[in-house]
Amino acid sequence: MRLLLIHSDWIEYQVKQKTGKWAEVISEEEKSQRLEEVLVAFITAEKEDEKDTEQISEKACSEIEAVLKQLKLNRLMLYPYAHLSSSLASPEKGKAIFRKLEENLRAKGVEVKRSPFGWYKAFKLSCKGHPLSELSKEIRIERKEEKALEAERKLVSHWYVVDLESKLHELRMERGELKGFDFSTYPNLEKFALHELAKKRKGKEEPIHIKLMRQLELVDYEPASDPGNFRFLPKGKLVKNLLEQLVINWMQEEGALEVETPLMYDSAHPALSDYLARFPARQYRINTPNKDCFLRFSACFGQFLMIKDVSLSYKHLPLWVFELAKSFRLEQRGELTGLRRLRAFTMPDCHAFCADLEQAKHELLKRFQLSLNLQKKIGFNLPEEFEFAIRATKDFWKENEELIVSLLKLWKKPALVELWDQQFFYFILKYELNFVDSLDKASALTTDQIDIENAKRYGISYETREGRTEEPIILHLSPSGAIERMLYVLLERAWITHQNEGKKPTLPFWLSPTQLRLIPVSSDYLANCEQIAESFKGVARVDIDDREESVARRIRDAEHEWIPLIIVYGAKERESGKLAARVRNEKEQTLTLEELKNKFTKENEGYPFSSLPLPHLVSKRPRFVG
Repeated sequence: MRLLLIHSDWIEYQVKQKTGKWAEVISEEEKSQRLEEVLVAFITAEKEDEKDTEQISEKACSEIEAVLKQLKLNRLMLYPYAHLSSSLASPEKGKAIFRKLEENLRAKGVEVKRSPFGWYKAFKLSCKGHPLSELSKEIRIERKEEKALEAERKLVSHWYVVDLESKLHELRMERGELKGFDFSTYPNLEKFALHELAKKRKGKEEPIHIKLMRQLELVDYEPASDPGNFRFLPKGKLVKNLLEQLVINWMQEEGALEVETPLMYDSAHPALSDYLARFPARQYRINTPNKDCFLRFSACFGQFLMIKDVSLSYKHLPLWVFELAKSFRLEQRGELTGLRRLRAFTMPDCHAFCADLEQAKHELLKRFQLSLNLQKKIGFNLPEEFEFAIRATKDFWKENEELIVSLLKLWKKPALVELWDQQFFYFILKYELNFVDSLDKASALTTDQIDIENAKRYGISYETREGRTEEPIILHLSPSGAIERMLYVLLERAWITHQNEGKKPTLPFWLSPTQLRLIPVSSDYLANCEQIAESFKGVARVDIDDREESVARRIRDAEHEWIPLIIVYGAKERESGKLAARVRNEKEQTLTLEELKNKFTKENEGYPFSSLPLPHLVSKRPRFVG
């Protein structure tokens, strides 16, 4: 809505003719009027105002009332004026907005006159000509999402550490130090707690993983896209694919039903618009020829709409539905930080539909153990390398202490706790596994939630044993966290280990783009290296550095690429059949070809496998990052 407010000695108008069929029916008295000592409010109702006529009328009333108070005036002329904007509300909506505004102002005790809507009118007025006599205002509807974000910012959190005896230790800040728990043996838990209490997401320094992802030619920025959207280079795409496939295999083995749902949804869909308001994420908006849509920021929308149309019985529950979901979240520009926080990401999302709270708690514990095992399989040391957070309403915590005790027994380390006085989100409990990086910033990976609202919102129900219709409780599990964030953690973890323990940074063997590099001492041994590489097809990713560089230079380059095994091949190796392998962070090992194959088979066992992402001859490879 746009307002032009003029403090006038007088205004008078005279009706001339109708502008269309929507013109108001008016009396003879309303065809011409004159008011003296009056604030004239020329008003244009806009298309955007149609989304919430009540809110826009209330906000306009507040703006006009404030100006009247400044002018110490109580007389107002409301004047519909279509010439302040090119995006006009429909006549019917515009008329409703004016009537509601008039009603609101009268309720405030303002003496209101209104010129008729839908008529051409001649008018004259006399402007008083002081600093406040001419004011323009632009009023915008506050979106439901913005209201939710503001409400979330005002949400009061109570912070604790829960020890292994499930005792809560309340945290407090004193002169910049965290008090209430002895963190001396848990320094990373203290860093995590400080990060969460500060609630600062913007980073001033560039995290080390950004340098590493480019140095290793895994991931790079894409200047032609929106910030927070990256290009994955061949080696990075291989790593990403392997992580994705491991998670998919893991969930399928647990009986989760894999599905695929759309990337975009109608913002006006009744269930979705309400969900958008309750989950205060920042949406990518897309205007299609038919609808105002948004790109999904989780797989919830598609999975819930799918299950709504399924005939569910208690016999089918608990039902796990899984999707590796490409999602989009319009994070603030200052919050974007490499692969830690981005706008386009790949999230493994597994919802469990449960008959009741007891079944949901049982499934939550089962899924938590599954996720711990998955993170260990990826290559992390738990619980040493992650920190655990539990977030819940105070009532849920008090009534379900046995669940908290069970989680802590599985975790085997104190955890950070955030409690709320009342429910704000759709969930009543949420847990997270968090990683603290080289800049002491924390990022959530594995997470699960107990959702008690969305079944009703989406119309999801099941038939009980007794034949009644009831709504299930829904769990929201991401067993690994976003795939891109997993890569960020792997790179940061490698650097932290290097800094703290002096070890060379490395990726887990199964994720290394090249697992073995052969370096022939001269071109005379290239054919032998080709034969060895060929024999490893399907067993390990083996390449050959055939460049005309010194052996020392080629070894340094292989180290720079974090290649876990390097073999220099020459006359000694050809004659003996023994291969001296430089093993990263271990002593050199001398192995036969068969022993090396057995080693690789053991290292890759239980993991998805892909071939080399680049030509096997290093001389044939283009450079992707300058």
